[in-house]
Amino acid sequence: MVSRLVQSVNGAIDRLIDALTDPLRRGRAVLLLLVAYCALWSLYGAISKSSQDIHFDMGEAVVWSREALLANPKHPPLSAWIPWVWFHAFPAADWAYYLLCMVLATFALWVAWMISLRFLTPAKQVAGLALLTLVPFFNFQALKYNANTVLLPLWALATGAFLHSFATRRPLPAAFAGLAAAAAMLGKYWSIFLLAGLGLAALTDPRRRDYFRSPAPWITIVVGAIALAPHVMWLFRQGSTTFSYALASHPGTYGTAFVSGIGFILGTLGYAAVPAVIAALAARPSRAALADTLWPHEPERRSVAVAFWTPILLPAIAAVAVQSRIVPLWSIGGMTLLPVVLLSSPSVDLSRQMLRRIVAIAIALPLLALIASPIVAYVIHKRGVDNYSDQYQQIAQAVEKAWHEETDKPLPIFASTGNILHGASFYLRDKPRTYEIVTPSVTPWTGEQDLARDGVAIVCPAVDPVCMSPLRFRAARVRNAKRTEVEITRTFWGVPGKPVRYVILTQPPRQ
Repeated sequence: MVSRLVQSVNGAIDRLIDALTDPLRRGRAVLLLLVAYCALWSLYGAISKSSQDIHFDMGEAVVWSREALLANPKHPPLSAWIPWVWFHAFPAADWAYYLLCMVLATFALWVAWMISLRFLTPAKQVAGLALLTLVPFFNFQALKYNANTVLLPLWALATGAFLHSFATRRPLPAAFAGLAAAAAMLGKYWSIFLLAGLGLAALTDPRRRDYFRSPAPWITIVVGAIALAPHVMWLFRQGSTTFSYALASHPGTYGTAFVSGIGFILGTLGYAAVPAVIAALAARPSRAALADTLWPHEPERRSVAVAFWTPILLPAIAAVAVQSRIVPLWSIGGMTLLPVVLLSSPSVDLSRQMLRRIVAIAIALPLLALIASPIVAYVIHKRGVDNYSDQYQQIAQAVEKAWHEETDKPLPIFASTGNILHGASFYLRDKPRTYEIVTPSVTPWTGEQDLARDGVAIVCPAVDPVCMSPLRFRAARVRNAKRTEVEITRTFWGVPGKPVRYVILTQPPRQ
């Protein structure tokens, strides 16, 4: 019975491999496979996180999409454009947000597959895609949307477009490379390390003379500059708060920056450790093959290695130079070329049996994760979560109830602090403007005069003195404000979580 099951599974995997390596069928086969991958991990996200609400970073991106489409106090604008488009087509629901996250990650996988067509044999292309799905960036980490996860598809597109432009030197691919590079910079300024890697790859390639004598690099630069120009002009007019945030959000000393740089390199390699170890066990490369993997003999493959390693190594140097701490998660976009780096050496060989095992592992991971997802949700509920993130939706309902008991008008402004402000905003049906009552500078679209004119609902945890101080100040100053207290408890599978008491202050609009 067991042997029959094993034979059946092996037969199914073999048929999948045959479809993915057949030139006539592989395009459709990989698309169907990636659709299934996206569906499985989206479902995992919706179930495993069903005992909590969306992460506050995700709510913050939606707030930006409603208020700050040109730029926001933290990041360039593209991370707000994507949810703005998405939630015009989908409801503001948790499952839809997790689906968006996995669509971005899956698209990056497809681009990585397309890049591998240039460098890998059909069997290695299949192995490379399977190994890439074992990197947490493309599943577990991808399920929290923010300015980092946006880099997954953007870096993949920019890398693929540059490699195609460098190889062909045609105007259209060069123009697309410029657009993709600009999009990456509009996603997060961290993308400067990607561009540095691609530029260094071009400069160190023996074919650089032909490339730089062609119109291609100059078309790329001009198109990229034109695409970035509106954002640069906005920065000059409004002030470079996004640059200031990028440099000042993680300050350190030379010592802490050096330690974080080493941690960044080791952590990034740690994220890639599982596919790297599996590839090594499957191929059992010789010393010569390992050397050719790390620093390839062929110029084209060596350029890929330069483009891959530069965004991993250069940030550690830059961190010390500007005395800033960096974290490995920021390398999330940098794994696009990992399959090419691991498998492109002619000295690395994969047997059919090893390929079957790699594909089996890649298929098993999302299936096992999906099976475990209800348990994951329950364990998270029992353990508890930080930042009140299991109560954002209930907070939103309590705030709207308190507001509509005072007036039949839609809630114009919602105020709180940091995580509650952004997390609960996603669930408010009236889609009000936001106001940060502790640090108003992070919500420049709403001022004190707006609160006085339009009205506001403020919510704070009763035990949070930092939030409660400005709430009490407003309650004492505004005569028509009403204070309400509610206790909220998240119940999951009949098990109640930790109760939290909140204070809600409603100030109706000026008559």
